[in-house]
Amino acid sequence: GGPRPLPGQEVSVKVLGALEDGGLVERDPRLTFVPGHGDVVQALELGVPTMQPGEVSFFLAAFPYAYGRPGSREPDVPPEAPLLFEVTLLEVRDGPDPQPLPPAVRLRLGSQRRERGNFHFARGDFAAALRSYRLSLRALDGPAIAPPGPEEEEELREQRVKCLNNCAAAELKLGRVEEALAACEAALRISPDNGRALLRRGQVGLASPQPAPLPSARPSSHPPLLSPQLLAEQGRDAEASLVLRRALELDPASKVIHTELSRLVKRQRPPSSS
Repeated sequence: GGPRPLPGQEVSVKVLGALEDGGLVERDPRLTFVPGHGDVVQALELGVPTMQPGEVSFFLAAFPYAYGRPGSREPDVPPEAPLLFEVTLLEVRDGPDPQPLPPAVRLRLGSQRRERGNFHFARGDFAAALRSYRLSLRALDGPAIAPPGPEEEEELREQRVKCLNNCAAAELKLGRVEEALAACEAALRISPDNGRALLRRGQVGLASPQPAPLPSARPSSHPPLLSPQLLAEQGRDAEASLVLRRALELDPASKVIHTELSRLVKRQRPPSSS
């Protein structure tokens, strides 16, 4: 009884998920999510909004609507496995995003959505990953009931940087290099010496002298950096080398930075005479 979930509303469901042989792979007495936010498999995203509170439904999901072609390690789902879900809709309520939240709740929501983005990224669904990362940033930057304490503010800052770096990685996978560069710049405005953001800038082939800040960016005096790849393309190999060496100082053990720097050094070597 009661109305079906509307767009933007949050739902709580009881879920059981089983393989064709009857093996139980998923059990959650109270799973809470907002349909459309990409926090759960598509079978639940599409099926739960058709339900009414108190209703019990069974969804037989082909693998694209469950855990995809590669399956999952947690829960343990084999590749290309269809699943049968038993779902009970427990509650429907307004979503949490527009409401002022305590810093701890913002951190929890941000972490959950970033982890969901990592799940989509590992499956190769980069558009869904990007959507989850952006929702994570919305939660981290949402209105607060009270200002965060020093430790919470530091954790919020670290979570934002992680999300922005993940946004840049997803944008690169989607071929949107300008958007990837903007995400890197936003991360560097928050954390000027973030090695991952510096390295990722070196993997971007386009740059803008004044990239547009993302909504989550915080003001900073950090000057814009040109990507090493762009500098190299312009014949400015020495400057590109400086940027990569700075990144290497921050993360001396990074094999990726060593590889990028090695490629640049090889470019700079004069051809051997015959």
